[in-house]
Amino acid sequence: MAPELVRTAAKSGAAGFTKPATLPRRAYVTFLAGNGDYVKGVVGLAKGLRRVKSAYPLVVAVLPDVPEEHRKILESQGCLVREIEPVYPPENQTQFAMAYYVINYSKLRIWEFVEYSKMIYLDGDIQVFENIDHLFDLPDGQFYAVMDCFCEKTWSDSPQYKVGYCQQCPDKVQWPKELGRPPCLYFNAGMFVFEPSIDTYHDLLKTVQVTTPTSFAEQDFLNMYFKDIYKPIPLSYNLVLAMLWRHPENVNLDQVKVVHYCAAGSKPWRYTGKEENMQREDIKMLVKKWWDIYNDSSLDYKPLSGTEGVDIEPFVHALSEVESVKVGGSVDKCLDLVLVYTLFSTLISLCGMIQLFDEAMQSVSRNLGV
Repeated sequence: MAPELVRTAAKSGAAGFTKPATLPRRAYVTFLAGNGDYVKGVVGLAKGLRRVKSAYPLVVAVLPDVPEEHRKILESQGCLVREIEPVYPPENQTQFAMAYYVINYSKLRIWEFVEYSKMIYLDGDIQVFENIDHLFDLPDGQFYAVMDCFCEKTWSDSPQYKVGYCQQCPDKVQWPKELGRPPCLYFNAGMFVFEPSIDTYHDLLKTVQVTTPTSFAEQDFLNMYFKDIYKPIPLSYNLVLAMLWRHPENVNLDQVKVVHYCAAGSKPWRYTGKEENMQREDIKMLVKKWWDIYNDSSLDYKPLSGTEGVDIEPFVHALSEVESVKVGGSVDKCLDLVLVYTLFSTLISLCGMIQLFDEAMQSVSRNLGV
């Protein structure tokens, strides 16, 4: 059973309010290759994160074959585009992996993004419908992701599929004793929380060169590599659509925060409704929700005036956490704004961003109801 997520509390400081001593560097990250239509998925993801008011940027790791036109589209949506080199498994062994998954080994490059202390990886065919920034506060030293389902035919070569065993309902079909211990918990690598590390990065690249590729390529590899520190999180953080018809008893759509459009025919920008299960009402509803976000021009990135060439991420993150500044109950809400102004006015004036600060403070005032 996945552990309950508990937001990490800060320690009390002076003046009766709580704030971290330093602002952590955090970001979402996704991966893009080629000149196909997956760029639409990444644009939709960027707009979805903006819709739920995430405090953190979206970094897009792109391979050299992503055209300049697509990079400009991503930058115009506020994405931080970062080129990476491809990573390939050992030569002459890719026949063991599904061909269209092989390029995904390049995702291993994101462990090199050590300017960030923690990142949340999201596939380009994912949409975020509720804010999940609190996942950054999960304890360090673990690898967090949602358990996968083994019931679809794409898993037909796995021992789990062959015996009808699925970790989503382990009591329904018991793992045969004659096969030994049950398999380790296995996660879907379309979404995970991790900590970049140069040491881990180099070890990943070294290990992949001596590891025979398997059907699900980098997903199988990451499961092998992180099996000792993997911690499951609730499926609401990565709803693989097959769960809707394979394990409906485990799904509460009203609580789902992240949807993974990975089932055949479910990618919204390619959706025709002709593939199996694609005429379900819940699928059509989720596809429509994706398009509503993608087509919403109010969610397009709008750079704040006066911020060109200035790194404002720490400031934006701090303002986003103003609600966690706790003042004694007898003090009026206005004091919250005074404290925030005192903390950040010097920073903003040094950056020449007084206009930005005034706009941000007005927004904070509205949020606090002052």
